[in-house]
Amino acid sequence: MSQTDYERIFHPRRVAVAGVSAEGFGYGRAIFLSLLAMNFSGELIPVNPRGGEIRGHRIYRRIEEIPGDIDFAVIAVAAAHVPETLEQCIGKGAAGAEIISSGFRELGTPEGIALESAVIAVARRGIRVIGPNCFGIYCPKSGLTMLPGPDLSREGGPVAFISQSGGMAIDFAFMGPWMGVRFSKMVSFGNGADLRETELLDYFRSDPETEIIALYVEGVADGGDFLRALRAAAAVKPVIVYKGGLSEAGQRAVTSHTASLGGSRVIWEAALHQAGAIQVHSLEEMAQACLAFSLLPPRPYRGIAVSGGGGALGVAACDMAEAYGLTLPRLEGEIYEAVLACLPKPGSSAANPIDIANPYVPPSVIREAMLHAARDPRVDIQIQAPLLYHFKALSAITGGAPFPAITPYAELAAVTREVADVSGKPVVTVLPNPRRGLGDMDVEEVLRKARRAFLTAGVPVFDSLAEAMRAIRHVAASAGPWLID
Repeated sequence: MSQTDYERIFHPRRVAVAGVSAEGFGYGRAIFLSLLAMNFSGELIPVNPRGGEIRGHRIYRRIEEIPGDIDFAVIAVAAAHVPETLEQCIGKGAAGAEIISSGFRELGTPEGIALESAVIAVARRGIRVIGPNCFGIYCPKSGLTMLPGPDLSREGGPVAFISQSGGMAIDFAFMGPWMGVRFSKMVSFGNGADLRETELLDYFRSDPETEIIALYVEGVADGGDFLRALRAAAAVKPVIVYKGGLSEAGQRAVTSHTASLGGSRVIWEAALHQAGAIQVHSLEEMAQACLAFSLLPPRPYRGIAVSGGGGALGVAACDMAEAYGLTLPRLEGEIYEAVLACLPKPGSSAANPIDIANPYVPPSVIREAMLHAARDPRVDIQIQAPLLYHFKALSAITGGAPFPAITPYAELAAVTREVADVSGKPVVTVLPNPRRGLGDMDVEEVLRKARRAFLTAGVPVFDSLAEAMRAIRHVAASAGPWLID
C-alpha cells in the first residue's frame, strides 16, 4: 500500500469532484454543492466529460486537464469509469480519493467484484482510497462534508467516528450537535477496498485532535490486525464499538450491504472485551457514551446520589442503579439532616434518592441539597432529574407569565455547574418529558433550550435515568491506562 498523507486527505487545499453535472441532480453535483454550502476551506474543481459551468466554477472534462496538482478527489461517476478516473488522480498527485459510486463487490456479481479488484490495483500504485460505496469524509475543521451534508456543523470536537455505513455516519453527524457530541473527523468507508477500520484506528490513536474513537463495523478484512489496532487504540483512548450484524438475520443483511462477513456474536463480544473496547448496541447508545466520555472525567464511578421530584422516580433509580452495577448509598447522620433541612415540607426525603417533593423548588435550594450530598465520600457522581415540563401546568394555573419565561433552566444549569466545580464530583442531568403531543410543542422547545444551557455549562444531558446510568457505567467500567485513579 502507498504511504498515507492524512493531512492532505483530511485538510486538502485542492479537491477535484468528478461527476458534477451542470444541471439536474446527481451525487456528484450534490456533493459539490454541499462542499460549497459548508464553505470548504480549499479550492473546489468540478469535473464532467460534458464540461460547462456550475456556480461560477468551470467544469473540466477530465481530471488530467486540471492545471497543477490536486490533494484529494471525490469520485461520483458510473462504476465502470471509476478505475480510469482514479488513475487520473494519481497523475495529478492526489494523496487520496473517496469513491461515492456503488456497483462494486457489494453486488456480489462477477462484474462488481472485478471492478473493485481494479480499484484496489490502482490504489496500490500510489493513492489511498476510501470506499467505494460510501459517503466519504466529514471534517469540521476543513469543511469536507459527506453526502448528503450541506449543513453539518463546522464546530470541531474530540470524537472521531469510523463507519462502514454511510447512513449511520450521516445520522450521527446530524445527531451529535444537539446531543452535545462534537467531531474531530468522520469517515464512512463503505466496502473498504483500501483504507478501512484497522488503519484508521491506528491513525486516530495518535491524532492530536481526537480524544475519543467511535466505530461502527459490520465486518473486518483481517481479524488479527483489527484486534491489534483496537487493543493499541483502547490502551490510550476510549474506543466505543457498535458491531452490526450480530444476529443471524443481521449477518445476511451485512453481506448485501457492504459484502462483509458479520461473524459470531460470542466471538465478537469476547474479542471487544479483551481488547478493552466499550461495546454498545445502538447508534443512540454510542452517541450517549461519546457524550459521557466527552464531559465526564474518566473515573471508576460507583456511588450515585439521585435527586428529583417523585417517589417513583427514586424507586426506579434504585432498580436501575443495581442493573448497571452502581449503588445509591443511603445518606445518614449530619449529611442527611443538612439535605433534609434544605427541602420543602412535607413530602420530601433526603435518604438518597433525594425526593424534593415539589417540582417548583428554586435552583438555589437544589444547589444546597446537592452540595451537601456531595460531601458523602461514597458519592462519586450525582444525577438530577428536574421535572421542567410541570412549569407549563404552573403557568396555566396561576395565569401569570408564560410557561417558557418561568422555567428556570438557565439558572439551574449555572448552579449545576457550580456544584460540580465546588464539590469536584460531576453532575449529570436527566430531562424527562412525558408530554409529547401536538399541543405540547412548547414543552419540547423549552427542553431543547434547557439541554443547550446544560451542555453549554459542560453538564451531560440524557432523556432518561436508564440512559444516564448506562453512559456512566460505560465510563466507570473502562479499564484503559488513560483512566484516572
